[in-house]
Amino acid sequence: MALGRLLKGKGGRSDPKAEPPAPRLLDAADRLRLLDSYEQSGQGWFWAADAEGRLSYVSPTVCEILGKDLHALVGLPVAELFIVERDEMDEQEGKGRPLSFLLNARNSISELAVRAPVDSKEIWWSISGRPVFDDEGHFQGYAGHGKDVTAQRRQQRDAARLAEYDSLTGLANRHRMSKRLNSILTAYRSAKRSCALLMLDLDRFKHINDTLGHPAGDELLKQVAQRLDRVVAKQGELGRLGGDEFQVIFPDLDDRGKLGELAARIIQMLSQPYTIDGSRCTIGASVGIAIAPYDGLDTDQLVRSADLALYAAKGGGRGQYRFYSSDLKDEAEERRLIEDDLRDALTQGQLAMHYQPIVRVKDNIVVGFEALMRWEHPERGSISPSVFIPIAEDSNLINALGEWALKAACTDAATWPTKLPVSVNVSAAQFATAGFPTLVSNVLGATRIDPRQLVLEITESVFMGDGDANDQIFRALKDFGVGLALDDFGTGYSSLSYLSSSPFEKLKIDRKFVDGCTEKENKNGAIIGATIGLAEALKMEVIIEGVEAFDQLELVGSMGAKFVQGWIYSKALPNDEVLARLREGTFQIEPEGPQKHRPDRRSVFRKIGVIHGDHRYDAVMRDLSKTGARIEGLLGVPVDTDLVLDLGNGQLAVSRVVRSHDAELGVEFETPLISDGAGGLCTRHRVSPYALAAAGMPLGVLPPGNYPLVGGPNAEKGPPQFMQVQVTNFSSKRVA
Repeated sequence: MALGRLLKGKGGRSDPKAEPPAPRLLDAADRLRLLDSYEQSGQGWFWAADAEGRLSYVSPTVCEILGKDLHALVGLPVAELFIVERDEMDEQEGKGRPLSFLLNARNSISELAVRAPVDSKEIWWSISGRPVFDDEGHFQGYAGHGKDVTAQRRQQRDAARLAEYDSLTGLANRHRMSKRLNSILTAYRSAKRSCALLMLDLDRFKHINDTLGHPAGDELLKQVAQRLDRVVAKQGELGRLGGDEFQVIFPDLDDRGKLGELAARIIQMLSQPYTIDGSRCTIGASVGIAIAPYDGLDTDQLVRSADLALYAAKGGGRGQYRFYSSDLKDEAEERRLIEDDLRDALTQGQLAMHYQPIVRVKDNIVVGFEALMRWEHPERGSISPSVFIPIAEDSNLINALGEWALKAACTDAATWPTKLPVSVNVSAAQFATAGFPTLVSNVLGATRIDPRQLVLEITESVFMGDGDANDQIFRALKDFGVGLALDDFGTGYSSLSYLSSSPFEKLKIDRKFVDGCTEKENKNGAIIGATIGLAEALKMEVIIEGVEAFDQLELVGSMGAKFVQGWIYSKALPNDEVLARLREGTFQIEPEGPQKHRPDRRSVFRKIGVIHGDHRYDAVMRDLSKTGARIEGLLGVPVDTDLVLDLGNGQLAVSRVVRSHDAELGVEFETPLISDGAGGLCTRHRVSPYALAAAGMPLGVLPPGNYPLVGGPNAEKGPPQFMQVQVTNFSSKRVA
């Protein structure tokens, strides 16, 4: 052979002194064999296209992958064979121009990622090519090569996903959510669009981690993510920020009514029991809501606002949602001051127990009391338990507060001439402490109260804890002889399994079901009736809380209610008044209250703006409900006059005057207000900062206070139609 002759001398032996032969240039046939060898190796392949961008050649390897003969592929547009897709990696790398554009521009192509047109599986190629010209400079087409990069593409995608997604839940991580929010807010600012941000935090998740272990906690987070995904679906973007924190972005949503409904649905769904490795556990959730551009124009502002709203929701008792308002900054400081003062209240005798009667409906006889804590602050006056109890729970004061309440109630009840039962509320945190049964035993011994006279009211949230530990505590309490009542049934963590297995003798239906039970198309009445029937089947006594009007009393009575607690009979009474009534003999109370329940009307004293025509007046709002308000400060306003109330923070409520007497007006809202998630009311929509900027104000988040939105400083105005009067807490007087 030629190669052998090159290597050997005469006689077949090599001649070490011989000069090495000059290298031979490969001819065309050799080069073709070399290219064939490269194609067959699987390391790469070749392609070519004519001047019109039609395929003129492609290696057999590609034909096999596509399942087509070369003749069937020749003549097809190259763009049909090599599909350029702009996925997330391409966007990050700034790639993704159409292949047809590159070919028409006659640019060189270097390692362009394309997808093969194969439906059965995903195949990615990297192609390169250069334009070919003849000797006269005429464009002839393209010649290039390619290789399979499917494995590398998958690795890149996995790496990109790890950087952008949470490995545990599969949701977007903090980095991706921040990037998406920033992108949305940047685009929406120029388009004057809105975007809502929800911050979520799981309540009592740490307890699950501590009692069931971190693997159980991880499984719980996965199930939480699945439930959130079902609620959010395609309405928004969902992510996990880390730990038990989640975030939801809702583009183009600023209706606080819809957002409140979404938040309530999220809280309800996440509060349903979970099953993990055969164990049943329950948690809760708190939600903070902020909306751009009202509460923040950029990512940092909006996240801070949502975080502050979340903090307020958790501070309000957990299991709640809150909308951001500029007042929350002051509220956070107020909470800190109340916490400091509460420590002093425990030691300085500022706390007292009052007792609300529980009445038997058939004869209006008092059959027991619920002990309710009252705090009379030396400077602030009366502070509601709805304010200081959540603060006590967050600051680890709840055990000391609960111990004081138990001792005070038992001490008072021991002095009653008629040994009626007294119900004392027990927080979930206090119930879960190992020494709680011992505390109850010591209090019973110290006050010498009959154990049957004490009823411990326990909320459903106790079942979020360790089931075995709960059972031990329940057994110990039953051994003492005290009564057990399930409080606020149906408001968060209801389950028939523990209702049937736990040793409750009483069940209290929360006032939330009573509030709307007489309204048309409201199903609360049916829920009350069904719960009464269920409890009676389980031989449990049912107490209906929060009855205030005769129509409510008649409805719950028709549903089978035997015991009622509410203002229609009595508010909570101080112990000396309870003692006096019990000493008189039979304690009987005749019901007294309005014939019909109306939406909760809150007494307020709040300065607002009233807009009519091209004039703005200052007034005071005395009462507020979802459907209307009582206003003071304007004289001569006829009934049926249309007014716009400026409630501050961009809230405008269109209303109509339904009652007018002297300087006092009763107005009805065109659109009912909605709950702010914390017992307050707010409008569904607010004035956009973009509208305020158009009226001359600087573009920014909504500041506190009212806004002079009618006309401008130089606008011509007609004479005012009404007389404005000055309003104080006690009187109204005319002003010039």
